[in-house]
This record gives sequence, structure tokens and C-alpha cells, in this order.
Amino acid sequence: MHLTLINFFKKTVPGHIFRGKRRLVKPVSQRAIDTLTREYERQEQVMLLLRHPYLTLEQSSGHAKELQKREKLVAKWTDEQTLRKMKPHVTIEERLKQLKIKEAWD
Repeated sequence: MHLTLINFFKKTVPGHIFRGKRRLVKPVSQRAIDTLTREYERQEQVMLLLRHPYLTLEQSSGHAKELQKREKLVAKWTDEQTLRKMKPHVTIEERLKQLKIKEAWD
């Protein structure tokens, strides 16, 4: 009974509480301001690192060639053990060969 009376006389916003003309607006807390400030500072540090790269263009142009990543990737896929795991190629003729009864047209 008491819970029903509390809910009945409770002042709420009509409709969706976070949209519209009579929406419920949360007050901005100091914690939210501090979090946003820390996020902006972190983004500024990242942008500073992006503006001043560690390697020059000449240094970064051929650094991946020494690691031979491309050759290792190609070797991994051309390895015979990997090719055995894959299914063989199937043509349309192989799929539809059961429909072929005889060559001559009647």
C-alpha cells in the first residue's frame, strides 16, 4: 500500500526520460569533468607522438624488408602441409556430372 502511494504521487517526466522537451538532465559532476580532462590530456599526448614520429621517412621506408615478414607469410601459405588441409578445387562439370547420361541428343 505504501509503495503504491509513493509510486503514484512520484513526480516523473512524461515519456522517455532522456529525450524531449521535459527530459531529465543529469547535473555535471566534478568526477565527470576530471575524467574528460584526463581523456583530453591523453589524446593530446597521442597527437604529440603522431606529429613527431620516432623514425624519419628514410629510416621507416625499408625497415620491414629486413624482417622478411612478407616472405614468411607467403611461405606459410605455400607450405605443402597447409595446402593439404584445404579442400581441392571443384569445377562446375564435376558438380553436375551426375546429370550427364549420354552424349547423343535424341
